[in-house]
Amino acid sequence: MTVHPPGPLWTGRASNRVQWLLAGAGAACLALGVELAVDYAWDVGIVALLMAVIGCLAVGLLILFGTLAFVHVAVTVDAEVMEVRCGHIGVPRRKIRLADVTSAEFLPRITPQQWGGWGYRWRPERGTAVIVRRGEGLELRLGDGKLFTVTVDDAENAVRVIRTHLRALAH
Repeated sequence: MTVHPPGPLWTGRASNRVQWLLAGAGAACLALGVELAVDYAWDVGIVALLMAVIGCLAVGLLILFGTLAFVHVAVTVDAEVMEVRCGHIGVPRRKIRLADVTSAEFLPRITPQQWGGWGYRWRPERGTAVIVRRGEGLELRLGDGKLFTVTVDDAENAVRVIRTHLRALAH
């Protein structure tokens, strides 16, 4: 049995500053909902006003969560797993056991358009991906044939670390 040192073998991040603009739009929707609830004349029609307030708050929260969750991604590779954590609170999160990985590829140019946009994406013909920006990333092929792709800086070194680990597992 091989003893591996504790701690990560590789860590990387990627971020998207454009997402902050979208988060600002979400905050503006929330502020509008609060403003309507507090300062608007309630004698105009309670149902219409409630619908406007609830709509603004709901849209604001959805935009905020959807954008802040994918402002950045942090990827860590240790001796056993590759962990992907999104946003400031680390959700969504995905852990992939390296023992379940059959290959790792460096992808020099990934675009959100290839995956249908930013975020945690699933496409039946391509697999699952975490896309926070255009640019380099890595793709893992899992033992069940599924693919997992993530955009991350320094992905080429991550792939080297994963491949080295896969060769060690094979021996």
